[in-house]
Amino acid sequence: MSPEPNAGTPVRRTVAYYTSHSDPLPLKGIATDLDVGTFRIKQDGTIILNDIPPADPKNDEMWKNVAALQKSGIRAEAMLGGYGEGTFSKLHKDFENTYPTLRDLLRTHKFDGIDIDIEEEFPLADTEKLIKQLRTDFGSTFIITMSPVASDLSGTSSFSGHFKYTELEKELGGQINWYNAQFYCGWGTLDDTGDYEAVVNNGFDPSRVVAGTLTNPKNCESGYVQPDTLHATLGKLVGKYPAFAGVAGWEYFNAVSATTNPDDHASWYAAAQEATRA
Repeated sequence: MSPEPNAGTPVRRTVAYYTSHSDPLPLKGIATDLDVGTFRIKQDGTIILNDIPPADPKNDEMWKNVAALQKSGIRAEAMLGGYGEGTFSKLHKDFENTYPTLRDLLRTHKFDGIDIDIEEEFPLADTEKLIKQLRTDFGSTFIITMSPVASDLSGTSSFSGHFKYTELEKELGGQINWYNAQFYCGWGTLDDTGDYEAVVNNGFDPSRVVAGTLTNPKNCESGYVQPDTLHATLGKLVGKYPAFAGVAGWEYFNAVSATTNPDDHASWYAAAQEATRA
């Protein structure tokens, strides 16, 4: 695992969301972080990974590939939650019995961190309790990120948990490594710099906000930005904010290739990363 740099050292992350059994090994040397998902907690307290148990033999090759990427220096975070209700309502109702299953999953599969994607009501107090417990159990080197919609960070919505992220940042920001903000699906866009600037103007340091975007127009009904436009926006953000945190792509398995090979999904991330090096 490549550790986070010392405080104050600018870093630009390239985050690849990985939610299928496609081969992720081409991301070596490109991605800084692999967000493996989607993990959900069922009402009986068990955890599933894309509708099957994480230990299902169908996942064996995937776990080998994730471990290989970690050995190459890429961090692997478990993406928890995402679209649909249940995961966080279960944590809210029965944290004491549910959390240990999550903790054990993270340990068993040697994750470097967790990406908390709340898309249902989950009180601020519960969110802080979860983060504090993770920090207690895994220590200061464990990566804890969150993936709210961008408009939550700019203060114009409260979709991702139904609380104010400015309050979370004020009270517990030191325990959160960064935010993978969703600038798509009607919650923001990267077709220009305006929505990202709105997040910064609401009090979030650009070093803590990774710009999340779609890798394929099929991944949401709205919000896909053509590569040339996206790269121009990323370049402008780097120019305006030298500490700009980087880019995240949802998602890897069908990312539109930047080369003549349509299966070269990693090239989308390589091209986006290059745009952040301006």
